[in-house]
Amino acid sequence: MSLKGKTAVVTGSNSGIGLGIAWEMARAGADVVLNSFTDRQEDHDLARQIAAETGVAARYVKADLSKAAECRDLIQQAGRCDILVNNAGIQHVAPIDEFPVDKWDAIIAINLNSAFHTTAVALPMMREAGWGRVVNIASAHGLTASPYKSAYVAAKHGIVGMTKTVALETAQEPITANAICPGYVLTPLVEAQIPDTMEKYGMGREEVIKTVMLERQPSREFATVEQLGGTAVFLCSDAAAQITGTTISVDGGWTAL
Repeated sequence: MSLKGKTAVVTGSNSGIGLGIAWEMARAGADVVLNSFTDRQEDHDLARQIAAETGVAARYVKADLSKAAECRDLIQQAGRCDILVNNAGIQHVAPIDEFPVDKWDAIIAINLNSAFHTTAVALPMMREAGWGRVVNIASAHGLTASPYKSAYVAAKHGIVGMTKTVALETAQEPITANAICPGYVLTPLVEAQIPDTMEKYGMGREEVIKTVMLERQPSREFATVEQLGGTAVFLCSDAAAQITGTTISVDGGWTAL
């Protein structure tokens, strides 16, 4: 599944799922553009590390994806975008009648609106190149719901719907659009939550993972960022050329319930 000669732009990719996807894209031969809202030395060092270890071109572009203009400028700065992975996202948990308006607005902006803006600029580039892949990172919450996550669930359902629309608009072109719906993924952010959860429930690491954190994930195992990266690479391969407008769940059986 070689992606040599392609350029992949991955939003929200200086850590976690986005970084895992960027690494797998690079290992498949794609040049990569990393992104987040910070502009630290370590952000640029990540790009240099990917380039050094895989031999592809890699760079980091700062963009605040809560702002429409910066979303669009990110793609313009990339210069080329054969593969667009809309991954950036944030979360907040609260009852809907107590949900802070600023948190709602930020989640919708970053988790949903940003994908609209980046896709709108990337599609003409893909058409000019005669090939393209849009991979949206949705969630199990794009297919089902949980209490106290109204903004996140709304945004992820919206991402799934937008994915289908983009797929229909490009159905007769060599461009596809699909959404990956992860369940619980072992990222540095999740890893950092484990000790506090162990203390709260008075449980050991494995017990708290299986009975508390992964209660809704039937496999009782986290998905990994490498698995999500591999799924994204597959969706960009020739083998997936007729897969478009759909969702692929990487959730250990969560949405089978």
